[in-house]
Amino acid sequence: MGDLYVWLISFFFLIALLALVVFQLMCLADLEFDYINPYDSSNRINRVILPEYITGGVLCAFFLITGHWCMSLFCGPYLYYNVKLYMRKNHLVDVTEIFNMLHKEKKIRLFKLFYFVFLLFLSIFWYGSSLKLLG
Repeated sequence: MGDLYVWLISFFFLIALLALVVFQLMCLADLEFDYINPYDSSNRINRVILPEYITGGVLCAFFLITGHWCMSLFCGPYLYYNVKLYMRKNHLVDVTEIFNMLHKEKKIRLFKLFYFVFLLFLSIFWYGSSLKLLG
C-alpha cells in the first residue's frame, strides 16, 4: 500500500513538471507568432522557472528518501542541469535577448518535455511491474 502512495505522489510531481514545461513552451510559441510581447513572455516564463526547479529537486529527493534509487538516478541529470544553470545565474530568460535565443529556448523546453514524458512512462511501468510482483 505504501508503494501506491509513493507512486501517486511521484506521478503528481511529474504531471506538475509537465504542466510547467508545456506552459513555458506555449509562452515561447505565443512570442514566436507575435501574440504577446517579449516583456510579457519573459515575465511569464521567469515566474515559473523556480517552481519548476524546486519541484524537480523535491521529486529527486523524494525518490532518494523512499529508496527508489533507479528513479532517483534518472532524475539526477535534470537536477544537475538546473543547479548548474542556477549557480551561473543563467536560469532566467532575458527580455532583451529572447528573440535571439527563441530557437534554443524552445529546444531546451522540448527536451525537458520528452525527458519528463520518459520519466512518466518509466514511473507507470515501475508501478505496473511492482503490481505484477505482488499479485
